Amino acid sequence: MSTALSPSDPSDPRDPADDATRDGTAGRRPLAGRVAVVTGASSGIGAATAEHLAELGARVALLARRAERLDELAARIDAAGGTALPLAVDVTDEAAVRAVAKRVAAELGDADLVLNNAGVMLPSPVEAVATDVWRRQLDLNAGGVLNVVGGFVPQLLRAASERGRVADLVNVSSVAAFGVFAKFAVYSGTKAFVSHLSRNLRAELGPRGVRVTALEPGIVGTELQEHVTDGDALEWLASTRAQHEWLVPEDIATTVGFLASLPPRVNLQQLTVLPTGQV
Repeated sequence: MSTALSPSDPSDPRDPADDATRDGTAGRRPLAGRVAVVTGASSGIGAATAEHLAELGARVALLARRAERLDELAARIDAAGGTALPLAVDVTDEAAVRAVAKRVAAELGDADLVLNNAGVMLPSPVEAVATDVWRRQLDLNAGGVLNVVGGFVPQLLRAASERGRVADLVNVSSVAAFGVFAKFAVYSGTKAFVSHLSRNLRAELGPRGVRVTALEPGIVGTELQEHVTDGDALEWLASTRAQHEWLVPEDIATTVGFLASLPPRVNLQQLTVLPTGQV
């Protein structure tokens, strides 16, 4: 288990970001002094982004269900000179998310950067009426996203207000939010929810110093595809891989780092990231 840094005494005016400025590392560590929360951190986009944000100077809370994976990731981050707090949690459990949010605030300080990333993709033909599969996607891709919003938006608002700089909420959606893909109807619907939720959250949070972005990747090679069992969907995925190179998790990680490093006046509210060959 990684040992987290405790937040500084509220009466202490020093900011870790000031140290980065003084020692000349601010350019290399633009997120020094920031506290990031990454969900779905045990693999894929989440794991890659957590490592990248730590490289940029953020202290990172790692949220996912697989504790062993989180501990391994935290150890890598610590070995590279970063700070990580692994927190095993199922984001579909509202009470559990609220509990880990309190731990983040207590052990790292209020989060000012949240990557709301946990999700699952389970295509199936609608006539199969696979309600269990529908429910899993709804519970995680929509319900889990809302639980994270509810658990961490208060921290984002406090961080923006008290630290005098912007905070960031990045919700991971998909090109499926606006595309049409046979057998992906429920998955696409959940991602449309995430994208439109993000636009509406920005109307509330933007004026209060919290940037909100709907990040909509195309095909990224992760464990997401390993959960697909439908034959037609698997054939379609294989055909796309034969046609063009997929994105890798590190592509999305650097995109999130870019978003969080933008000047405070800049909010990219919707960002689509595609493989060059995907049309």
